[in-house]
Amino acid sequence: MTEERIGGDVVVETLRALGAETVFGLPGQHALGLFEALRRAPDLRVISSRVENNLAFAADGHARALMAANPGGPAPVTPMIVSTGPGALLTLASLQESHSASVPVLGISSQVPVAGLGGGRHGYLHELPDQAASFRDVVKSVHVVRTVSQIPTALREAWESAATVPYGPAWVEIPQDVLLQATAMPRITSVSVAPAPLAPLPELVEEAAKLLGAAKNPVILAGGGASRSGAQAELTALAEALRAPVFSTFGGKGVFGWDHPLSAQSWMEDWHSTEFLQDADVVLVLGSGLGEVSSNYREFTPRGKMIQVDADLYKLESNYPGLGIHADIKLTLEALLEQVPMRRSDGRAEAAVAEVLDKVKSRLDAQPLEVERKLIADIRAAIPEGTQTFWDMTIAAYWAWSAWNSDNAPIHTSQGAGGLGYGLPGALGGAVATGGPALAVSGDGGAMYGVAELATAVQHELDVTWLIVDDGGYGILREYLTGAFGQSTATELSRPDFVALAKSFGVDAQLSTLDDIGTDLGKALRTPGPSVVVLPALLKMFAATHLEK
Repeated sequence: MTEERIGGDVVVETLRALGAETVFGLPGQHALGLFEALRRAPDLRVISSRVENNLAFAADGHARALMAANPGGPAPVTPMIVSTGPGALLTLASLQESHSASVPVLGISSQVPVAGLGGGRHGYLHELPDQAASFRDVVKSVHVVRTVSQIPTALREAWESAATVPYGPAWVEIPQDVLLQATAMPRITSVSVAPAPLAPLPELVEEAAKLLGAAKNPVILAGGGASRSGAQAELTALAEALRAPVFSTFGGKGVFGWDHPLSAQSWMEDWHSTEFLQDADVVLVLGSGLGEVSSNYREFTPRGKMIQVDADLYKLESNYPGLGIHADIKLTLEALLEQVPMRRSDGRAEAAVAEVLDKVKSRLDAQPLEVERKLIADIRAAIPEGTQTFWDMTIAAYWAWSAWNSDNAPIHTSQGAGGLGYGLPGALGGAVATGGPALAVSGDGGAMYGVAELATAVQHELDVTWLIVDDGGYGILREYLTGAFGQSTATELSRPDFVALAKSFGVDAQLSTLDDIGTDLGKALRTPGPSVVVLPALLKMFAATHLEK
């Protein structure tokens, strides 16, 4: 007997036609039609979660891991399915992160029955006057479905929105009765999207090439947009042609070789880096809005000319005036390489890079930070090549933003929106994408946001190692409050025995020390399946240079 097809089946068929192989989903009463349809589609993998915000973080981590594994490839749009009202609203903070970091997530939510749309206050469970309004300023686009026949096109439009540069999350809402409605609609198999490439205007490329060709001291600042566009080869070729030093923002880590002679690395919060960028006669900014952190908290004041290339139209000149080019980074660099002159290496740029890195090192050497620097080095040395890492908002992550060598060890953080709790769920999504292993790093405060997802790791047999740096509180906020007011409030935390708690989930766990962390972490990462390593340590941040000016 053939099962009657319903609206939920049309959703699942459309997702498969669009290329989805994995869906992150958490059931709810209004979404029953969706999950029945997922049951009928055994070729579509369903990854569950315990809390909706963590589900959305996992979808984000999945998409980031796929982008890192295939830079410049098609946007790996990752679908996420939740239920109405409370379930949907719990994803908002996570979707803000996806939007801030330009991650292609497709959120699909059920809704109250069609009769309840429009704020009629009919008293349906989870009813909101306008649920979609809560998402309009958080995601790229919102699509509300009212009939089964609208489903394929609404999903295609949302998928295309998420997959069009700049990437970002899109949101689709489908009422409960539409998902359950029987349909004679033909099986959907041919839905596709083809986002238009965002090529630069030729006259703008010509002007940029003239400025760069005439520059005596050009410098490149590569941001997350350069990484997402897969512009690694083109960036290297341009830097070597211009003999231009390259700095990477925290979002752009990995787009330029860490140990390349022209790599000034990622010390964006160090005044020596800021001065170096200020002294350039032309700064080429690729895929960065030069926000608060990348501009060293607005202390960056360029003396030369600025060229800013970004796929996000509204980031152009949002902080600094200059020649703005609205375009994909890879396409723009390809066009520039056809016009800029090839300069011979005289060693001057390489010597300047070595000097600024020596200055950064000397500044760190003058502070009692041996523990923190060794910890980052030990973590980096412990992980197998190619392991993707996911960091929560914790002091270790703040160090990693600057100090982490991302070559063959991609780093993903929640630095876009800055919310707590990203580490473990992000790594779960990353492990699903790559087959593992993946590393999550959290503080004890952030760990409590996602500790329930240890059950998810066990249930789906995901190869994730979770490093919890336990300092008994919200460590970075403790530093900020103490630095500003001489004391802290509400930063000290009661917390569980994380080793015992992890073991209660059936997860292998151990307590480590600063001396043994490299060995313990390496062993955990090389042992298949979920594991937890707890490191009691009170870490410090390096001095903030923007406060010294």
